[in-house]
Amino acid sequence: MMERKLSAIAGLLLLCCTFTDQTHQHKVQKPTLTSQGQDCTAIKDSSPNAQSGIYIIQPKGVPVPFKVYCEMLADGGWTVFQRRTGGEVSFQRNWAEYKHGFGYLEKDHWLGLAKVWALTRSNDQKSILRVGLWDFEGGSAFAEYRDFRIGDEAAAYQLSVGTYKGTAGDAIRGAYSGIDQNGFGFSTKDRDNDGCSPCIFRDIAGRNAAHQRVGRLVVQPLWLSQPPWRLAPSGGQRGLGARVHWRRGKARPHTPYKPLK
Repeated sequence: MMERKLSAIAGLLLLCCTFTDQTHQHKVQKPTLTSQGQDCTAIKDSSPNAQSGIYIIQPKGVPVPFKVYCEMLADGGWTVFQRRTGGEVSFQRNWAEYKHGFGYLEKDHWLGLAKVWALTRSNDQKSILRVGLWDFEGGSAFAEYRDFRIGDEAAAYQLSVGTYKGTAGDAIRGAYSGIDQNGFGFSTKDRDNDGCSPCIFRDIAGRNAAHQRVGRLVVQPLWLSQPPWRLAPSGGQRGLGARVHWRRGKARPHTPYKPLK
């Protein structure tokens, strides 16, 4: 069985239209994208010397190909669905924006929940999620999950992960006792699916994690806690129950994904 690789980077993680000319009734259509493979893993398998960059993929069952950034590493191709390195791109977005994606593929971006669902929905192919974390002083860590998938929009893109390995700690199942994000839906500022009401942070109760701000830590929407996973400095405040939190001081995340073989 093939295993697909997905990645979320945090540290540094097409619309085809037809226009009608009312005078000449002349239709102009944008060029059709041609798929280079089902995902970055397949592209790397077929072209071992492929370099990291933007590629066009078409997962099984998806009618229209789309562009992604592929991290072509020694262990294979990883499809990046989130990258956040700084403040150039705002991650304070609504549900529609998280569904369809935003940002710049070569820079900070969120690929889109609909695309991540398309990449992970196949029963014939399992996926690996890798979260890479590093800080500004050269420190790094990673968290890797097998059997990664998310549900469809009707299920609020519910997160599901299998066994964990890595050096960053299993933050999805909780950096703190009693906290487990596995099986929760995605939340944004305009749609609350975090299952937390009220949310408790230490001795503070709030509405829900999608709307909380605690000190220097911005609590943003999501199961994977809205991959913007912004982490608190060491010794600082440590996050809310409805958010994924890697207790790695100043480290930030990078999140790729890959199908398994």
